[in-house]
Amino acid sequence: MRDSSPATQYQSLVANNQISFDQSQQQAVDLLQQLYHRLVKGKARFHHKKNELKGIYLWGKVGRGKTFLMDLFVACLPNGIAKRQHFHHFMQDVHTQLKACAGRAEPLKYLAKQFSKQYQVLCFDEFFVSDIGDAMLLGTLLQYLFEFGVVVVSTSNCAPDELYRNGLQRARFLPAIAAIKQHNIILHLAGQQDHRRRSLTVEQCYFKLPHCQQAQTALHNSLLARFSLKPHDLLNESVTILGRKIHCIAKSIEETQRVICFDFSQLCQGPRSHLDYVELAKQFSTILLFNVPSMSGQAYETIKARGTEDNGSNINIAAGETGERAVILAQMDDAARRFIALIDECYDCHLRLMITAHVAQEDLYNDGTLLFEFERTKSRLIEMASAEYLGSQA
Repeated sequence: MRDSSPATQYQSLVANNQISFDQSQQQAVDLLQQLYHRLVKGKARFHHKKNELKGIYLWGKVGRGKTFLMDLFVACLPNGIAKRQHFHHFMQDVHTQLKACAGRAEPLKYLAKQFSKQYQVLCFDEFFVSDIGDAMLLGTLLQYLFEFGVVVVSTSNCAPDELYRNGLQRARFLPAIAAIKQHNIILHLAGQQDHRRRSLTVEQCYFKLPHCQQAQTALHNSLLARFSLKPHDLLNESVTILGRKIHCIAKSIEETQRVICFDFSQLCQGPRSHLDYVELAKQFSTILLFNVPSMSGQAYETIKARGTEDNGSNINIAAGETGERAVILAQMDDAARRFIALIDECYDCHLRLMITAHVAQEDLYNDGTLLFEFERTKSRLIEMASAEYLGSQA
């Protein structure tokens, strides 16, 4: 595949009925083909307002094929010129490297230069910003990456202007949006077809719990037995993740059977971050998640008064102007965010995920401030419960 272009590969997949033709995808393929020729053949060049464009930003609803198209592009490039990462993983690396070069003048410029020495292309899957620390870094970092000639290809579920919407001190992030719009072709994959909902062979991975406690126990025991796991009373079993113990129901660390089972409360409630899920995905190939509740719930707004949230200090990043609206999350929104991060990591690392829940899958989250973010989760859960996904696991 590496000797062929994105256009050739896409046409071949369509001709062999491996994918369905999509006109909006074809537009993206045409752009990726031009970028491919610029990088590999030294031919077609992008021009916009007399400035050379240095990347492509693909956005659209879930299941439109954004990740597929980016991976197709990367697979066609010569070995070593591109780095493809989930955006959260890239930011994790950035924070780690910033710590390593503490005290260095202009550390972000230094990091961008190091990236430019290693790669011609950086590909970010699921470009989405929710952390204020990331938001404050990105404007400067992206400007330096483009300055050093790095090509950036990104996929996202939202348009650049919608990134980090309602985020704390969003003004700090606006330079990042400006850099993306200045140096990237922005393409909306506006197709109506959700390719994750194509004809898939469904294998049950999601189980709605019966009302009877005895029947719930029987279902859980049958799932544990399916993976040769034995439950431990009172969550006495645990796994160490990033130096901290997380209680689990059961686990197997055999090389051929790296399976772990958690109660939802242990994995998605309490002090957990996406870094915990990154590490879990390194240690296990199958995760069982029991007793998932409904996570719906409406947030509410209050009026922020100066001096109450920040103790009068002007250095608290969460502080806004007097009278600024502050959104108070619904009771389960923190857990819902962690659940979203868990599903993203399982999907990105191609893990098998088995879920038992107190509500039907379509009712996991259907009311609240995270509806936009949860759409991707719903789509991924559908694909993760298919024979095609399970059969392609490494």
